[in-house]
Amino acid sequence: MLTDHAPCSKAASVVIIDDDKNILELTSLILSKNGFQPYIASSALDGFELVSLHNPELVLLDYMMPEIDGLSALQHIRTRFHDTYVVMLTGKGSEEVAVELMKNGASEYILKPFNNRNLIERLQNVLRIREIEIHNRELQKQQEHLLFEIEQWNLELQKRVREKSEALQNAQEEIVQSEKLAALGYLSAGMAHEIRNPLNSISLFIQLMRQTATEPDQIEYQAKILKEVDRIDSIIRKLLDSSRRTRAISSNVQIDQVIDSAIEAFAPQIETRKIQIDRRYHCIPPPITADPCELEQIFTNLFLNAIDAMARGGQLSIEVFESSGRVVARIGDSGNGIAEDVLPKIFEPFFSTKSRGTGMGLPVAQRIARMYEGSMEVESSTSEGTTFRLEFPANR
Repeated sequence: MLTDHAPCSKAASVVIIDDDKNILELTSLILSKNGFQPYIASSALDGFELVSLHNPELVLLDYMMPEIDGLSALQHIRTRFHDTYVVMLTGKGSEEVAVELMKNGASEYILKPFNNRNLIERLQNVLRIREIEIHNRELQKQQEHLLFEIEQWNLELQKRVREKSEALQNAQEEIVQSEKLAALGYLSAGMAHEIRNPLNSISLFIQLMRQTATEPDQIEYQAKILKEVDRIDSIIRKLLDSSRRTRAISSNVQIDQVIDSAIEAFAPQIETRKIQIDRRYHCIPPPITADPCELEQIFTNLFLNAIDAMARGGQLSIEVFESSGRVVARIGDSGNGIAEDVLPKIFEPFFSTKSRGTGMGLPVAQRIARMYEGSMEVESSTSEGTTFRLEFPANR
């Protein structure tokens, strides 16, 4: 049997579950007169339905019930309805029963027959305890939420500190490399002037020797020496010109044309070493903003290293395509690759594995790429070869 009494504003609701009709009516009357909102049920199943429907603050539950006993009903209510507190009514007053009920979640234990005033006081006491405990649970939830947020803030802060530290370290490394490159600029300009003096003397002495030479072999060798002297002098002039000249930056530089121009200079070495060129231009790339001469210097360095890595022949692959608004160039060789312990150092100024290397080719090339908001990195390096990847923002 289910019976609902008229609701009362802000009154604590109580579901009374008892198979004794007289106790139901009497208890309901007492609770109504003392400001509670009672709902009555004569069986545990009907009581469960009322609890589910009204979500009451309290349940008055008889210990001795047919079909479903009071202990099982208590366990069911406390498992499903955490904010509903259960007060047990029983005529069996023993410590064992009381301990068992409290262990299973009962908030109070009242013996039958009970005093009306005592019943109301004990229910009000359970309500106060309930309010405190629910408030504490809410505070605990808030605390856990705040701790979680603090943890997330700490993780975010650690991430930002790590990113800033890495950025600072990168900036410091950039400064060190810039200083090395600047020092190289002053050094190379000074050395160029100094080298030209003994070079000029060598040229004059060879010319004097040619005036008295009669054997064809000597004349041929002297001619070759003069040719090499002229070549060294040309290199020095280019070095001095590059240190003095202003950049001729253009917004219409076609990277495929720059690559073709750079590779053309190595035609004799490519032919002598029987290196195959694999060009894959997937599209006519959009133009980029750069100085064509400086851009060509990047690819000249890459081609020079690739050819050196393939002394006994191989394949030089050149790929150009567009990706996400950037012009991409991939330069690969079929050499032996770069050693794993050497790879992190190849862009450091003055680092070289070659006996006659200056260690400036790749650092300068990377610096030029960055100067035009581009990037240059080793995409892969294995025992089957090395591939460099360059990217530049495309002009639209």
